[in-house]
Amino acid sequence: MSFSVLADLNWLAVIVSTIAFFALGGLWYSNLLFGKIWSRAVGWEMDGDEKPPVTIYLMPLLTCFVTSIAVAMLAAATGTDTFGEAIALGVVTGLGLAAMALLVTGFFDPKKPQPMAWVAITAGYHLVGILVVSVIVALWQ
Repeated sequence: MSFSVLADLNWLAVIVSTIAFFALGGLWYSNLLFGKIWSRAVGWEMDGDEKPPVTIYLMPLLTCFVTSIAVAMLAAATGTDTFGEAIALGVVTGLGLAAMALLVTGFFDPKKPQPMAWVAITAGYHLVGILVVSVIVALWQ
């Protein structure tokens, strides 16, 4: 695989998958799902009227974009173009790469009050998000 594959990517699929991955994060880390548990797991309590800095949103958007590009490149390089192949790509990259990197990070992080809760929530988000990205970029070539 070379970086020349970038010219052949469906950039609209990359942008849509970026937005889907980012929106999933907004829901995943909201108080409707795992926001309160995640905040306790990392020991991060914001005051009710405290406004988070804009980087709280920009950094995840950037990482979702880079992840979408990487998954699209892998889909192109492996010829992934069916739903089943997209699920396999999402599991391999989401579980085999993202979740395992987060697991070792959480395992060796004594600063978090509940590191394994953090790992479960964060790795779950990345696994589901990368599955969504994989399906979008694989089927929309």
